[in-house]
Amino acid sequence: METQQFNISGPQSTIDWVGRKVTGAHNGKIAIKEGALLFTNDQLTGGRFVIDTRSIIILDVTDPVTNAQFAGHLASDDFFSSEQYPEATFEMTHAEPRGNGFYHVEGNLTIKGITHSIRFDAQVNHSGDQVTASGKITVDRTKFGIRFRSGNFFQNLGDTLIYNDFDLHTRLTAEAVSQTANA
Repeated sequence: METQQFNISGPQSTIDWVGRKVTGAHNGKIAIKEGALLFTNDQLTGGRFVIDTRSIIILDVTDPVTNAQFAGHLASDDFFSSEQYPEATFEMTHAEPRGNGFYHVEGNLTIKGITHSIRFDAQVNHSGDQVTASGKITVDRTKFGIRFRSGNFFQNLGDTLIYNDFDLHTRLTAEAVSQTANA
């Protein structure tokens, strides 16, 4: 068996996030700090990436003062506690090929020091020394201690309710760094 590691390029990779509430949605970006994808015999078999929770950017709020307040609130203990938990991680535990570069991926997501299993579908393109991968990860924030304005924990929120699920539209670019033969 031949195993090849591809290091994820943070600057070339993106995570777009969308959070929804009763009255609409907010969206932005968050940076990937580092990571790697592993392939065995040209099949995705593992991977891990680290998200920099201090890099959250809000794209839909254009007023600088309001944007800064919102960003500060997302970094606060109401949401990601970015000072205490500057990183979130995803560790792949299983990747099942579905054909034509599609995989069903399972793994452990850790946010605020809390880990839960997640599953999602990904499109993976492996060409020579480069890999691109994309997928939509839906996260229930309440499983990670992010309960601010959740209808599961607070009553009578009316139009201030924030939905529990948020989406991470992930696009990774990675380049080959090593190759080993396993017996």
